[in-house]
Amino acid sequence: MRLPSPAVKVLAAAALPLALAACSSGSSGSSDSSGGSSATAKSSKPSKPKDPNAGLLTGTQLKKALAPASYFASGFAADPSGTRDTGDTYQAPATKSAAKPHCADLGATAWIGLTGVEGVSFAQTSYANKATSAELDQEIDVYRGTTSQDVMKDLTKVVAACPTFTDADTQSKVTVTGTSTAGLGDDAYTITLTDSAWENGTTLIAARVGTAVVSVLSTDGSDNGAASAKKLTEKVVASLKGKSDTANQG
Repeated sequence: MRLPSPAVKVLAAAALPLALAACSSGSSGSSDSSGGSSATAKSSKPSKPKDPNAGLLTGTQLKKALAPASYFASGFAADPSGTRDTGDTYQAPATKSAAKPHCADLGATAWIGLTGVEGVSFAQTSYANKATSAELDQEIDVYRGTTSQDVMKDLTKVVAACPTFTDADTQSKVTVTGTSTAGLGDDAYTITLTDSAWENGTTLIAARVGTAVVSVLSTDGSDNGAASAKKLTEKVVASLKGKSDTANQG
């Protein structure tokens, strides 16, 4: 961490009275008040701007809050292409128009990006079962200030803008529904995707924990992935709360 340079102090030497041999014995030496004063130069430094990312978890920290490989049932394996994080640095936040979202991305990893808001750090992993074609994805995104609350609100706008979309593989219509969900983090929202051409639907859950948003996608289970999505979300939310509490204490 770069430290500010120390303040420079200038000390003026006090003027000492000079005893003059020519003075009469009755006179006493006195200091000249005008010449004997000391001056202290005060350094003027601009205040250091506050770090907008102070206290926010990094991608490295978020990665440790995700459910580990041991959490997933036998048959599930990590997909390297779906495993990413921002490491120990932060990225610049960005906001783009979400007025016309690409609705088909609701069925993809990083679907939380449909809100049009990008955070300063994130971590994500994806697990798939080749035998059943089931998928479980998890992601945590961190935002500055109260932006995470805006992201949650924007999810309702995404669902309103995407009541249906066409599945690229089956060319069939996917129906999208969304509802607020209690008991997960500070607030949560669940999105369900169903299609008569699919064997099973998809459940998406977003849960906010302070400045972070946990997003999960699940196709695992005959209930459109609802139970497995909730279980994974609970796991990540609990782990994230522990990380956030430790960061705040530090």
